[in-house]
Amino acid sequence: MSPLLFPAIDLRDGRCVRLLQGEFDRETDYGDDPVGWARSFEEAGASWLHVVDLDGARTGVPRNREAIRAVVSAVDLPVQVGGGVRTVGDACALFDAGVDRVVMGTAAVQYPDLVTEVARHGPVAVGLDVRGVHLAVHGWTRDSGLTVEAALERFGDREVDAFVVTRIERDGSLDGPDLDGLSGVLAATEVDVVASGGVGSLEDLRALAHLGDTGRALAGVVVGRALYERAFDVAEATAALGRP
Repeated sequence: MSPLLFPAIDLRDGRCVRLLQGEFDRETDYGDDPVGWARSFEEAGASWLHVVDLDGARTGVPRNREAIRAVVSAVDLPVQVGGGVRTVGDACALFDAGVDRVVMGTAAVQYPDLVTEVARHGPVAVGLDVRGVHLAVHGWTRDSGLTVEAALERFGDREVDAFVVTRIERDGSLDGPDLDGLSGVLAATEVDVVASGGVGSLEDLRALAHLGDTGRALAGVVVGRALYERAFDVAEATAALGRP
């Protein structure tokens, strides 16, 4: 099966933004209408949406729940949401808002048992945000000291619906994804893997779609800046990934 496209909506103070390499002072603003972007992605044929509360990711205090609720209510697509999901209550608030899957990063790394608790209420993806050789936490502002390999082993026997793997150095750069790193993750786990970070061209998407030629295929690809800056559109991206 070919990877699904996940257009990204990153929220900061209710606005759609993209950060370069996760740096909050290197932000591009794409306006104050996340619902409009969500509807446009749906109308263009997207199968999922990937939404991040950037304020929540950095501080642990959700600040964009109303915007998230509005996005979920406005579309018929499944939506996965991350950023600031630190407790079972945080996750349940999102599930109650209609979110289909929550993404846990910081809390998952620090309290792995929490993933199992949240999974009793709904699907959970674990965000593996990689800078250098370690995972970064707290909105990518701190080094966890945990490697990807160790994290995959830690969550191997837990109820993880997917891993969302982001190479921070490439995120928002349009410089291409970390193909080698993603191939290694695919080889190390049977859990679905969603790639994020660096996609800047249709060739990047074709390369990601063919990572599974010698093993398992990616389950999905998160794309943000390239869609906002019209390097390609949703239909072209979907076709490049081999979806009908």
